[in-house]
Amino acid sequence: MAASNFVDYVKIFCRSGKGGAGSTHLHRAKYLPKGGPDGGDGGRGGNIILRANRNLWTLLHLKYSRHVLAGNGGHGGPNRSSGKDGEDKVIEVPCGTVVFDADSGEYLAEVTNDGESLILLKGGRGGLGNWNFRSATNQTPRYSQPGEPAIERNIILELKLLADVGLVGFPNAGKSTLLAAVSAAKPKIADYPFTTLEPNLGIVSYRDNRSFVMADIPGIIEGASEGKGLGLRFLRHVERNALLLFMIPADSEDIRERYDILLHELSEFNPELLDKQRVLAITKTDLFDDDYLNGLRKHLPEDLPTVFISAVTGAGLNELKDVLWITLNDESNRVLTFTHRDLDKRHRETAEDDYDLGMGDSYDDADVESTDREEDW
Repeated sequence: MAASNFVDYVKIFCRSGKGGAGSTHLHRAKYLPKGGPDGGDGGRGGNIILRANRNLWTLLHLKYSRHVLAGNGGHGGPNRSSGKDGEDKVIEVPCGTVVFDADSGEYLAEVTNDGESLILLKGGRGGLGNWNFRSATNQTPRYSQPGEPAIERNIILELKLLADVGLVGFPNAGKSTLLAAVSAAKPKIADYPFTTLEPNLGIVSYRDNRSFVMADIPGIIEGASEGKGLGLRFLRHVERNALLLFMIPADSEDIRERYDILLHELSEFNPELLDKQRVLAITKTDLFDDDYLNGLRKHLPEDLPTVFISAVTGAGLNELKDVLWITLNDESNRVLTFTHRDLDKRHRETAEDDYDLGMGDSYDDADVESTDREEDW
């Protein structure tokens, strides 16, 4: 079976450029035998820049290009000629990508808006040439500065999909069927557990040419926060959703118990998920009559908007859209606070963490001119 093209967790090696060495040079000309120092400064090393791109939806391209190396700064030259700055390297990632230190799990940065960029690793400064050290008492300095070294780091990039509504439910709860019914998305639908193996996004059309984005993630089972099933791998995508739509089939033995299990797994993964707005949808209502459905209402969670729907017949879908739109635009739901945490060891992917990037702790220093400098920074 071919591997999925959806990659939301990848480990890469980054190295910024080292600064160029300053030049130690004394000016010489036919009629100016003692022209004094004129060594130029070295160029700065290239930066590693992270930039969000809305045209990307996966980190697949980085899985096959794990080494991101910026250019080194050029060395200074005579006549106060400055070295060339090193070439910057830009890492294009989907919106909603979070960066962690691969060794410590420390949170480093994130990009959420298209075009948003930040310097992930700063290139080394170029060394000063001997022209900068001239003075009345030191008219012929025969030394210059080396450039600052490069910065190396193994990092983890983790994608968290940005969506307005996230679908939360057990396998075969009807999440993919609902997404296919209300949007143009075509997720895989079948009558067996874990049909959905990767998140799917769909744009739901609403009245007056308005719309919102809905995300379908693989089914969550009891114990998902501890690594059971597929839920743990994809629960990270729920963190970015503004609203959570819980989906429980009408034929469940105890709807309230199923809802509590889902809520518990979300809280175990990240307690902040409990602060998000929630809506409950009772699915597969076309299998039962009105009397049975009315009897279910007394077992539903209190103070939670609930809609009875059938994605097959279309019953209740318009009402569901109304409830979702009203909840999304509720004043209390417009400002979302999200506290960034370090990468939990339970949420790490062993296959990626154990991947050998094949880079040592040192970088190639063969092109550094050691003869032009006598002092360090």
